[in-house]
Amino acid sequence: MLRRLSMSSPDRLVYMANQIGTFFRSQGHDKAVPGIADHIKKFWDPRMKRAIFAHLDAGGAGLEPHVLEALTSLKQARPTEIG
Repeated sequence: MLRRLSMSSPDRLVYMANQIGTFFRSQGHDKAVPGIADHIKKFWDPRMKRAIFAHLDAGGAGLEPHVLEALTSLKQARPTEIG
């Protein structure tokens, strides 16, 4: 049976975040990490950000290292601005 993942399910969000990370990876660590954070800040809705941050707080299983770093920096930057 095929299970459809909702847009805000942790598995779906991890997949999406890692895809963003794959896009930015070729730019090198110093550009990739802020690029990932900026993309998520600008284009993910508040529910998605809350869900990925909850996943991060639970250990962040499945997140690529540079994505994990980007999400951690985004969460710590300005919690009231990220939604």
